[in-house]
Amino acid sequence: QLQLVESGGGLVQPGGSLTLSCAGSGFTMDNYVIGWFRQAPGKEREGVSIIGSGGNTNYADSVKGRFTISRDNAKNTVYLQMNSLKPEDTAVYYCAADEWVVSLSPADFHSWGQGTQVTVSS
Repeated sequence: QLQLVESGGGLVQPGGSLTLSCAGSGFTMDNYVIGWFRQAPGKEREGVSIIGSGGNTNYADSVKGRFTISRDNAKNTVYLQMNSLKPEDTAVYYCAADEWVVSLSPADFHSWGQGTQVTVSS
């Protein structure tokens, strides 16, 4: 059974950094597109970044130049390095997996983790 577990969230000051991890089990992540998404209170879930099986990546305009997605196939884990964090980055961050996706649309992903809270505040 495909499972995803996020970790690494927490409280960070504006301008700080965090690295989120998405550990997969029950499947080989390298064969899937893995995406990071976030949902702030009162807002819809939005795509942050995706990484394909070939290592190709895509980012939302709001995080380009600040966030980096990567994968460690040996650990069956995908990471989201977040730098220069802003208060508007505060949200629950989710990772998701699917086989045939090229977009940042949450509706295109069908397997989800439980999420990890990221709070950016002084």
